[in-house]
Amino acid sequence: MAMANTSPLARRLPLIDLYIRMMDSLSRYAAYLAAAMFIAGVFAVCHMVFVRYVLGMSTSWQTEFTVFSVTGAMLMGSAYVLMTGGHVAITLLPDMAGGVIRKIMQGVASLFGLGFCAALSYGAWIYLAEAWHGQWTTGTVWNPPLWPALVPMAVGTSLLTLQYIAELLRGEA
Repeated sequence: MAMANTSPLARRLPLIDLYIRMMDSLSRYAAYLAAAMFIAGVFAVCHMVFVRYVLGMSTSWQTEFTVFSVTGAMLMGSAYVLMTGGHVAITLLPDMAGGVIRKIMQGVASLFGLGFCAALSYGAWIYLAEAWHGQWTTGTVWNPPLWPALVPMAVGTSLLTLQYIAELLRGEA
C-alpha cells in the first residue's frame, strides 16, 4: 500500500513511508496555520489603517503584531513549500549536466540545505529558551513578551529540517 510519490526505499521500508506521510501531513497543517497567521497580519494592517486614518487615533501594537505574524507565517509555511517544490531554485547547471551528475548535485545541495536548516533550528530553540527564561520583551510601546513571536521560528525551522529529511528519503530533494 505504498504511495506513488514515495521512493523505492520507502516502499521497501514501511517505517520510512510512514515518516514521509507524517511529515507531509504536518507540513500541510503548518501551512494552514501559516495562512491563518498571514490573514491575522492582514487584518491587523487593516485595523491600523482604519484607526489611524479614519478615526485619527494613534496605534501601538499593529505594526509589531503584523511583523511577527507575517514572518511567523513565512517560517511556518516553509516546510510545505519545500514539500510541494514551490521554492525558487536555480537549476541551470543540474539541468545541463543531467543524469547521475544531476542527482549528485541535487543530493549535495539538499545535504547543505538540511545542515543549514538544522543549525538554524538549533539556534532558534536556544534563542526561544533564552527569551523565555530571561523574560525578554520587545522593548517597544506595546512591549509584549518576545518568546511567543519566536515560537514560529523554532517550530517552522524544525519542521523544515524534518521535511528536508523526508524529501531526501523520498528521493526528490
